[in-house]
Amino acid sequence: MRQATDPIALVSETVQLKPRGNDYWGCCPFHHEKSPSFHVNASTGLWHCFGCSEGGDVFAYVMRREGLDFPDAIRYLADRANIELSEEAGRAQRGSKRARLLEALSEAEAFYTNMLLRSTEDGPAAGRAYFGGRGFGSALCRRWSLGYAPGHQALVNHLVAKGFTRKEIIDADLAVDRNGYARDRFYDRVMFPIHDERGRCIGFGGRVLTDAKPKYLNTRETTVFHKSKHLFAFDRAKEGIVAQDCAIVVEGYTDVIAMHEAGFTNVVATLGTALSHDHIKLLSRFAKTIICMFDGDAAGQRAAEAAIQYLPVTQSDLRCVVLPENKDPMEFISAYGADAMRPHLEASRPLIDFVFDKRLEGYDLRIPGVRVAAMGEMAQLLAPLGNTVLVDDYAMRLADAIGTTPEEAKRAIRSARPAMPADVPTPSAGPVDEPPYDDYVPDDYVPDDGAAAPAADPAPYALSADERRQLDAERELLSLMASNPQSFREHAMRIGSFTWDDPRHEAIAWAILATPEDSSAADVVAAATAAEPTAAQILSGGHLAYTSSLQVSDTVSFLLATVELFSLKRSIRQIRAALQGSESADNSLELLGKASEMQKRVNKLSEYLKGMTNASNLG
Repeated sequence: MRQATDPIALVSETVQLKPRGNDYWGCCPFHHEKSPSFHVNASTGLWHCFGCSEGGDVFAYVMRREGLDFPDAIRYLADRANIELSEEAGRAQRGSKRARLLEALSEAEAFYTNMLLRSTEDGPAAGRAYFGGRGFGSALCRRWSLGYAPGHQALVNHLVAKGFTRKEIIDADLAVDRNGYARDRFYDRVMFPIHDERGRCIGFGGRVLTDAKPKYLNTRETTVFHKSKHLFAFDRAKEGIVAQDCAIVVEGYTDVIAMHEAGFTNVVATLGTALSHDHIKLLSRFAKTIICMFDGDAAGQRAAEAAIQYLPVTQSDLRCVVLPENKDPMEFISAYGADAMRPHLEASRPLIDFVFDKRLEGYDLRIPGVRVAAMGEMAQLLAPLGNTVLVDDYAMRLADAIGTTPEEAKRAIRSARPAMPADVPTPSAGPVDEPPYDDYVPDDYVPDDGAAAPAADPAPYALSADERRQLDAERELLSLMASNPQSFREHAMRIGSFTWDDPRHEAIAWAILATPEDSSAADVVAAATAAEPTAAQILSGGHLAYTSSLQVSDTVSFLLATVELFSLKRSIRQIRAALQGSESADNSLELLGKASEMQKRVNKLSEYLKGMTNASNLG
């Protein structure tokens, strides 16, 4: 058996190996590492990991990878090499425990299919109606070995008659033990058989046809079935995945079948669980691109957010597609056909971009306090990127969107400590400086619909230095406007062009400018308060009018220039953010032109303010 097994080919099924001298090296499949310390010697057939000290021959490798004992490892490799083993007569008749479970599951698969296609009872007829309503005719049901579980001990009695023991039936999770009796695990459900990579039935997914709960019921963990490691239809999709160098992951069994029947033969589904690290590793062996087709609802968003945690531990390109009208793949193909599906797949987005943009949609980023909360929650979301090269790009995008510096965004991301999935070790992080606390968060802040709830005990995050200075300048400007409204009326057009840091400030400014020219300061404040209930508190906070040595007209000019400067900086950041998602060359050139003109104005204002500061005590 050892001679019949190519150790490089065996290990390459799960590990990307690269030749180095006489050995082949890769990252260890048995513990998380970034630098390869695992090697295989092609000539000796031995492998060893210098990171975790595991090692041995091909038998030890299969035992470790598949969780088998030594005899079953021999059988596994024999089956893999198409070698027939000669065992003791009794053993040959009975087979190993693993083999017996596989035989029982295969027999159950045939039984369920036969019940669906041939039985005239009401239950199977309802099953045929269910599949028929989805366009699944008898020929398709036969191709996919779809079935119906009648329950009432029908399967147990059938398997016992075929020579299987009650313990074997229970160990395969085809039955449950009830007071010493084996009772059918599945009943009154249409059945979807789940196969391993080699096409052997290892479990089932059953959908109820009534209002009973749960709606879907999957085989429990057994010797042969591990839902976090297997994928529905992977045996059928493997060739298509390799041929297209792309795997598509959907959420439902019927979605997979509909996609395959429509010609998309590289589609699989998870088994009632979120996409796991083992799923990613399995698909990465065959494809560089993995496209996740999530539903557009909150559950789909959560699934997408969970999947981004695998970005640092895979070399595959994880992408995402959400179909229009929140349709699932089967509904979409039924409504619009296969040709309409292809453009959506071709336009798939990087998964992290989808999650990033979708989460940001839930925040009103005009409000400083919301930006503070958004910083903490977005940092929590992006925390898995904290020790990767990806963090620079997304820290820049987060900074541009929220209005902070890339350094502060990066620090926030690396400070966050999300709970990583159990199947992925938490990346180690070096010490980071804790950001200063900022209390500019409204007590009544609640995320808009669609935004995820804040993480438990989020770390506080500060506004950026630019944001603080713009807020201070806006307050000083408004305070001076309230006390000297006539000094600002000629600058109304300029003030109207500002991109304000706080929308309340903008509302107050417009209310002041809309007052009659002969209005008193009290009238101005009353008008501002009518537009914004917190106006009095904001307008009372200015102090520059009392501490500046400049004339009022010069102070007005200074404040207008300061607010305009930071307003332009904010607009430039917004343009940079827009450029990240722009696919139009003409639009990009137009945006770049605007940003260039704004930067020229920023430079001019900076020189003016520098001169003003040096000539006064405004610094």
